[in-house]
Amino acid sequence: MLINRVKTAAILAVLGALFILIGGAIGRGPGLVIGLLLGLAVTGGSYWFSDTVAIKASRAQPVTEAQMPEYYAIVRELCQRGGWPMPRLYVTPDQQPNAFATGRNPEHAAVAVTAGILQIVSWDELRGVLAHEMSHVGNRDILISSVAAAVAMAITFLARMAAFASLFGGERQDEGQNVFETLALIILAPLAAALLQMALSRSREFDADLSGARLIGDGEPLARALEKLDRAAGQIPMPTARPEMAGMYIVNPLRRRQVNFAKWFADHPPTAERVARLRSREWARS
Repeated sequence: MLINRVKTAAILAVLGALFILIGGAIGRGPGLVIGLLLGLAVTGGSYWFSDTVAIKASRAQPVTEAQMPEYYAIVRELCQRGGWPMPRLYVTPDQQPNAFATGRNPEHAAVAVTAGILQIVSWDELRGVLAHEMSHVGNRDILISSVAAAVAMAITFLARMAAFASLFGGERQDEGQNVFETLALIILAPLAAALLQMALSRSREFDADLSGARLIGDGEPLARALEKLDRAAGQIPMPTARPEMAGMYIVNPLRRRQVNFAKWFADHPPTAERVARLRSREWARS
């Protein structure tokens, strides 16, 4: 619990500082103030409204127990096992099989599955996936990923604004502004935010895999589901998925967009390694 709070505070501090740096790229005086105010507003807002941002970005729709009784039954059983309150349940219209959890704590959590995952996994395999997602909830990982995603999205937007201001306004170069410094910051600030998200996401996914398997006493359902999801993610695109949100999903929704050096920027551990650890029963020994 304490470690997660420290991680969250560090993310807010580092990503919030990027706002100030980008603001300075717009203008040394007023720009720094604007960057500071935006940083405080967005980092604070992302803490309280991270679940709303993620749900709206994914176009997820709430579902009732009457509409999806099996979905509710699985999550309710997992919550009883873990001692957590029932989260809000959603389904997104995406055809790529995937799932994510979001929210600042178990009392304000939401879980979403895509329409595609309901078509290719069995209910037992979906139970493994949802055990993984509920482990994120129980470990309070979703606060870290949700805040990081919301702030990274805002940093990317502000960097684009800074680029526009650099080209069409702001301080003149002969007044001391270094255009190369500005352009470097505009490029590197979103990259730094993304790299921070990725490093955190990889370790959290391993932990949630093992915690989820331990929750249901079996790693095989999740292992089978991960194999199916990984294959499908390489074949079925998710056009609505934003790079800043990719780390929230159980498998990388942008896998089809990967390039040769994608491993340098991977926000998920290799699926084969995740499956191997599940089938080796590492979850039972940890």
